[in-house]
Amino acid sequence: MAENLQHYRKSYQKGALSKQDAAQDPMDQFQIWFDELKALNLDIEINAMHCTTLDAEGFPRTRVVLLKGFDPQGFQFYTNYNSQKGQDIGRHPQVSLSFFWPELERQVHIIGKAQRLSPEESDAYFNVRPRGSQIGAHVSEQSTVIESRSVLQSRLADLEKEYQGREIPRPEHWGGFRVVPQGYEFWQGRENRLHDRLRYRLTSDNEPETKPSWIIERLAP
Repeated sequence: MAENLQHYRKSYQKGALSKQDAAQDPMDQFQIWFDELKALNLDIEINAMHCTTLDAEGFPRTRVVLLKGFDPQGFQFYTNYNSQKGQDIGRHPQVSLSFFWPELERQVHIIGKAQRLSPEESDAYFNVRPRGSQIGAHVSEQSTVIESRSVLQSRLADLEKEYQGREIPRPEHWGGFRVVPQGYEFWQGRENRLHDRLRYRLTSDNEPETKPSWIIERLAP
């Protein structure tokens, strides 16, 4: 069966992005765009992002995860360290993050290196998760083969009894990553497919202990 999708087409007319108006620091620009999306009060997960890693055979693997914080140090998300993405990052810490916000006809792409958060940082987030999510982190041996959903449901029931009336500890195999950015691209849809693309790349004279310095370049669409 073949399906022709050539008629799926729209014109992008919701905004523009110029070097003159862009923030000098890409994290500031990300904050501006994130706040503008947040202000729309949409019933969507505005913190959903694609996270791409390289598997053991060199194939890229992309999945949607939830951004749980960002600051000058980078972008944080949480997962099972024994999962596919956790193992991928253990072998190749280079990852990419991608946000698509169709409501504003915008994309943001970030490349960087992922590093584990400290146990204290992972504990702090784990402790504010809903109790069901806390138990779920114990239930699922993420990315492993299981016979059926009943395996999960049985394990869940057992753990609910085990931890009844007790605080649920964070599993050692579960925690956070911080992606430390090494490059950004901001994309704003425009008419006639002449989109605005601004790339931020680090200057060659950046020192580890100083605030990063960025060069802004316009890319052809």
